[in-house]
Amino acid sequence: MSGDARVFNNMETRAVIKFFLQGKAPKEIHAILTETLGEHAPSYATVKNWVAQFKRGDFSTCDAPGPGRHKTVTIPEIIDLIQELIMEDRRISAKSIAEQLGISRERVESTIHEDFYMRKLSAKWVPKCLNDDQKRQRCQSSEQLSEFFRRNPNDFLSRLVIMDETWLYHYDPETKQQSMEWRHSGLPRPKRFRVQ
Repeated sequence: MSGDARVFNNMETRAVIKFFLQGKAPKEIHAILTETLGEHAPSYATVKNWVAQFKRGDFSTCDAPGPGRHKTVTIPEIIDLIQELIMEDRRISAKSIAEQLGISRERVESTIHEDFYMRKLSAKWVPKCLNDDQKRQRCQSSEQLSEFFRRNPNDFLSRLVIMDETWLYHYDPETKQQSMEWRHSGLPRPKRFRVQ
């Protein structure tokens, strides 16, 4: 007998036990299976449990459905709904998605990580947030300074007065946890401007 033929799956093993059920004790059935299958034979306790189940009148050799949620949560419609919720609000939590869709948070997280290759990142600090007018004004100031330097390079630094801006905030607009967003791997982190 070849090595592959000596390996039975669970259903085949149960069918053999069911076949030998008439007139043989669990020990005899286990001995036959051990002689035939060698190290791949089920344990004596397994054979004994299946013999008892068959004697109770349950002749099914199939696996009983396991505990937990059905696989319906990984259907394409649910995956599309998860993606739609993330695209509407990248800061949505996995718990919130799970509550809205009626599935487990672990299933939501595994879908996000394994199907979308996304992870939740907090924003990184950048020095200052400038609006378009402030950026334009800084460009104009730089051009003026450059022109002054071209006119008189020797006297440039002695005539220059430097001033610094100070920004004051009454509160920090959001915490690190609040700034977290779902991002695809490889995309840059979101930015959060430093309060100085």
